[in-house]
Amino acid sequence: MISYSIFIVDDDPFILNLLKEALSSDYKIAGFSSAEAAFNTLKHTQPDLILLDIGLPGMDGIKALNKIKQLYPEILAVMLTADEDIQTVISTMKSGAHDYIVKPVHIKTLEKTIHNAFETIRLKKEVLALQEKQLEDHLPCFIEESKAIRDVMEFIKMVAKSPDTPILILGETGTGKELIAHAIHYRSPNYKGPFIAVNCASLPREIVESELFGYEKGAFTGASTSGKKGLIEEAAGGTLFLDEVGDLDLETQAKLLRFLEEGEFYKVGCTRKISIKTRVVSATNRNVDKMVEEGRFRKDLYFRLGVIKVHIPSLNERKEDIIPLAKYFLYKFGKKFNKSFIGISPEALQAMMTYRWTGNIREFRNIIERGVLIGSGPELTALDLGFENADRCDIGPQGINGMQISPLPAGGIDLPGILMSIEKYYIQQAYNMTSGNESKAAGLLKMNHHTFRYRRRKLFAD
Repeated sequence: MISYSIFIVDDDPFILNLLKEALSSDYKIAGFSSAEAAFNTLKHTQPDLILLDIGLPGMDGIKALNKIKQLYPEILAVMLTADEDIQTVISTMKSGAHDYIVKPVHIKTLEKTIHNAFETIRLKKEVLALQEKQLEDHLPCFIEESKAIRDVMEFIKMVAKSPDTPILILGETGTGKELIAHAIHYRSPNYKGPFIAVNCASLPREIVESELFGYEKGAFTGASTSGKKGLIEEAAGGTLFLDEVGDLDLETQAKLLRFLEEGEFYKVGCTRKISIKTRVVSATNRNVDKMVEEGRFRKDLYFRLGVIKVHIPSLNERKEDIIPLAKYFLYKFGKKFNKSFIGISPEALQAMMTYRWTGNIREFRNIIERGVLIGSGPELTALDLGFENADRCDIGPQGINGMQISPLPAGGIDLPGILMSIEKYYIQQAYNMTSGNESKAAGLLKMNHHTFRYRRRKLFAD
């Protein structure tokens, strides 16, 4: 089976026919006597490789090569030249030629050159296939039904190509910012390097510098006798993901900015600079512009982290994705819990479409997992998902601390404001009841300690 295609562009009919005859048994071949004719076909059909004569009439081979690399950078080009002039060879290689062959063409030499070119293509395709597999494993939440998320994924494909340009991911909590960071990593030239994720909100202020930059042995009381490599150094050659970067204190922000500007840093207790290359991807759901105005975040660091900004739409902005996502999670958790569901009831679908997902994908995923676990089938129902009155528009989850939910007034309500007020009230109540013990307060609210700490800071920041 022919797996590769070749365009041959040469104005000499004898050479063109000779090469077509020599290669047609192993490859799909198309021949052209001018670059202009080849470009007419390239508009709708692209080969894997082009054999391109330099001395063409009209548009010569060098100009054609430059245009090919501009319009179709994935196509490999091998140049054919009648004169092995060193300047010509240098010019073609600088323009992106894979190789060159001097006329008269020796078929054995040509076959070896083509074989090497296709070996390069094969390796690239294997890497791309592996990257796509990693993306499938890490990005099921980004089913591309809605235009909003398709635009994001297309933008990511483009900006990920740089190995070191800083990227700032913005979006509400639970929208999948770390998954997007994974997508950037797996589509980047740093793909084979490490992906190191750091939750800045979970790092106590007194150790954040030593965790990020590392420390020398004996740098401070309690330091390891062998020293420690920091997370930035661990990310060398790969991607450093700084989640909740808005939680870094101003002193650490200054040191992070210095690293971003110079690619160098000092370990705690060390006078020797360490140089590494890594891409820094950061994320936050905070209003960084407001933090900059209030002096809580450095303006210069904000600009440096956000050379490229990626805005992740909330689940409420991509309603078209809710049903495909529900079906995906239904299949995933059905397999996990060894349960067979034939589908989702109309009432459950209506409930999911009308509910306001303040926790976005994370909340959505958790509710589907709970429903599959407790549901008996054959359909996933609104009650399985924890919704009541599913035939009405004022659907809400059951069992919120046993509270009764009032009917929706004719004039409507400020639902986001009410939800925030309720959350703020109970977080403060739990904090007061435990005399300021965040760990115990989080337990009262069935929350992770770090989540409680982050939400309390966010809600009471003003």
